[in-house]
Amino acid sequence: MSISDGISMGAEGMKCSLISREVIADSIELVARGNHFDALVCLSGCDKTNPGVVMALARLNIPGLALYGGSIAPGHLGDRDLTIQDVFEAVGAYSSGKISAEQFKAVENAACPGVGACGGQFTANTMSTAMEFLGISPMGSNGIPATVAEKDDAAFNAGKLVVELLRRDLRPSQILTRKAIENAIASVAATGGSTNAVLHLLAIAHEAGVELSIDDFDRISARTPLIADLKPGGRFVANDLYQAGGIQLVAKRLADAGLIHGDALTVTGKTIAEAAQATKETAGQEVVRPLSNPLKPTGGLVILRGNLAPEGCVVKVAGHERMIHRGPARVFDREEDAFQAVQKGQIKPNDVLVIRYEGPKGGPGMREMLGVTAALVGAGLGDSVALLTDGRFSGATHGLMAGHVAPEAAYGGPIAAVRDGDTIVFDIRARRLDVEISPQELSSRLRQWTPPPPRYTTGVMAKYAKLVSSASQGAVTN
Repeated sequence: MSISDGISMGAEGMKCSLISREVIADSIELVARGNHFDALVCLSGCDKTNPGVVMALARLNIPGLALYGGSIAPGHLGDRDLTIQDVFEAVGAYSSGKISAEQFKAVENAACPGVGACGGQFTANTMSTAMEFLGISPMGSNGIPATVAEKDDAAFNAGKLVVELLRRDLRPSQILTRKAIENAIASVAATGGSTNAVLHLLAIAHEAGVELSIDDFDRISARTPLIADLKPGGRFVANDLYQAGGIQLVAKRLADAGLIHGDALTVTGKTIAEAAQATKETAGQEVVRPLSNPLKPTGGLVILRGNLAPEGCVVKVAGHERMIHRGPARVFDREEDAFQAVQKGQIKPNDVLVIRYEGPKGGPGMREMLGVTAALVGAGLGDSVALLTDGRFSGATHGLMAGHVAPEAAYGGPIAAVRDGDTIVFDIRARRLDVEISPQELSSRLRQWTPPPPRYTTGVMAKYAKLVSSASQGAVTN
């Protein structure tokens, strides 16, 4: 099963999205075990199906591989390439009077021209990239766009390859190693990928029995240059990357520079360094920079701690250069209230939006905040406000946004104690996220805090809320 983030975004249904990752993994595990499968090809095509199938492969540990359905082609409006990001940002632009209803409708009608997952280096394509770097998807297969004829060949070859994996008894436990997961983290950093990769790679590592910490993302990102000029922070879309040389071109750049573990094994039987050498770089392409001329010397992910995030939170810095922000808190206990405040023009430059009780347990389901973040950008506030939440962000989100704040509010994390008007400080260089109140005042507020009643008391949502771990551990349920 699959939940469409595009349909559920900005509504109650988005709470189902991350929960679906666990159900996807559970259902594949049950079908494979119940039917005594010898080997497995997992097909995926969206934000949660990608990590869900890899988690299932790790649990089952039978010969298998994953194949991603591919990215949508970009929409076109005049000389602009459009993605779903443009639609959500147009909401904010229309609400603030920057574009007309006719211009808004033109963006809506052009942005999504056909099948495939969202076209920027958003969560689906970020995890598609990570799957090739993990070695669980054949190098060069995932990056083929959904409507390109070569995708049929990739699918046919996946069928041949899984029989070879069974013959050789090559299992996911031999592929999903610590080295492979570090390679996947490097791919996210090098391509300015989605913050959701932190959650998903932590979960994959958990299923594979590989020790991984949220701080590993900061460490690996700090040594990995940002070399792919991809949306949301950059200029190009996934189809452009494919035409430039593909995901394997990024892998070749990093392998040649010794920035990934080139000896990590892939499902093809080759190491990732060997598999990456097959890339054909298009002359004159501008999508993937040489290591000598990166977009930024370090990657796109940073982990902040501080008195607001003792277990950490995630910020993507690929698309902006603001390193410090200090401003008054505007506190909201659910996403809808924050969105309405943006729509009504109640958010001012320098404000810090705090959206809480949207974490794995509190939401439940840790929904994405693209509606709010895109509306801020569309309203012209993207460079002057900041946002923090115990929820998640879409891969299309950009700006100074801290997600996965842990412990979450529903567990009595410090974010639950923030009040309107408190001064919040983001310090990216110092890796800090703090509220400027005394330790005594923070402790006093938390002592007075009482947990809110659960939003769901029966069914899968209630079950998930009882089982789910902290975002700092990947929001896993076992």
